[in-house]
Amino acid sequence: MIELFTTAEKHLRKRHRSEWRFRWLGRLAILFSLGFLLIMLVSITSLGKGALSRAEIALEVDLSGAETLEDVNPKKSVRTALFATFPEVTDRSERRDLLGLLSADSSYELVRQIKNNPALLGETPTLWFTASDNIDLYTKGEVDISLPEDRRRLKDNTVGWVQTLESRDALRKVFNTAFFTSGDSREPELAGIFSALVGSILSLTVCFALSFPLGIMAALYLEEFSSKSRWSDFIEVNINNLAAVPSIVFGLLGMAIFLNTFGLPRSSPLVGGMVLALMTLPTIIIASRAALRSVPPSIREAALGVGATRVQTTFHHVLPLAMPGMLTGAIVGMARALGETAPLIMIGMVAFIVDVPKGLTDAATSLPVQIFLWADSSERAFLEKTAAAIMVLLALLVVMNIVAIVLRKKFEHRY
Repeated sequence: MIELFTTAEKHLRKRHRSEWRFRWLGRLAILFSLGFLLIMLVSITSLGKGALSRAEIALEVDLSGAETLEDVNPKKSVRTALFATFPEVTDRSERRDLLGLLSADSSYELVRQIKNNPALLGETPTLWFTASDNIDLYTKGEVDISLPEDRRRLKDNTVGWVQTLESRDALRKVFNTAFFTSGDSREPELAGIFSALVGSILSLTVCFALSFPLGIMAALYLEEFSSKSRWSDFIEVNINNLAAVPSIVFGLLGMAIFLNTFGLPRSSPLVGGMVLALMTLPTIIIASRAALRSVPPSIREAALGVGATRVQTTFHHVLPLAMPGMLTGAIVGMARALGETAPLIMIGMVAFIVDVPKGLTDAATSLPVQIFLWADSSERAFLEKTAAAIMVLLALLVVMNIVAIVLRKKFEHRY
């Protein structure tokens, strides 16, 4: 008897040790995953925060002889002001280097400032202009001036001019609002995400308007109304297979059908949203069917027992209870669609788009595609733009998941 008790106690201790090891392996797996997530977020944030600020240079622009905007030669006025700031620079090649202090958009900036404040005309005001990407990197400490001249981005004379501007308080760093309010540009210091963000929002709007009602109706029919047969089994298997199909296949499908067959406008949010709807539809159907299955059979039986029809039972009792799960599945599908790049590239949304799309048929790009284009660019300044755009994309994904949680809590019914 004592021997049996000892053997049972050994087995119990062994089982407890096994459970303890399993618990700690689970905790270590979670810590390991959180560690990688933290490393990713820190690296992206540390690199992308530089895109949230930009360098500006102050120049005294002579507008004393101008009474209207038509009297101003913006390009000449900015150049004259810059040369007057450094009168000692007379060599032609050095003057060309001097012009490299300013962004290529400086003349347009002058026009915008005059339009915003016509009182500048007839005066000699001190105005701030966006610095070039090299000067911007210098102000952020990305240029090591201790290196030999042939191994850094700025020449010795350019470094001297920048230091002169700093000593005169004519060089400053400000919050880069243009990153959120302007479109793409060939110049890194001018590039923004607004046009890509609008393109993504328009595409997701089309995607949700098509995929959500179609997905719910398909799930309701398959789960509540269709009889079990080989045909329904065939449809169910294919829906599950479509959920695992690579997204680029849907891009090829959209290019073949929507562009080549129906002749819809290329690079438009309309086509992008339709392609994303095809991709997210299987996910929404699967999530909606799972939500319908989670409703207890007693709800259906009680409704049918008091005389409700099958349609009334489904739409008045089952659907409201399953709606939180359906909304969650739909928003998860939208979040996946927001981060997709391959299908949008196949339908032409990889084009260089500067203007903000005004409608569903205008040429547009999306935020993930914009990130892809910037990441492939050779300019060093585009690297921080890429990281900052990723930060915005992650923020949108977090917001969408929060919305899913809020909607699930709002529509959740206790039974």
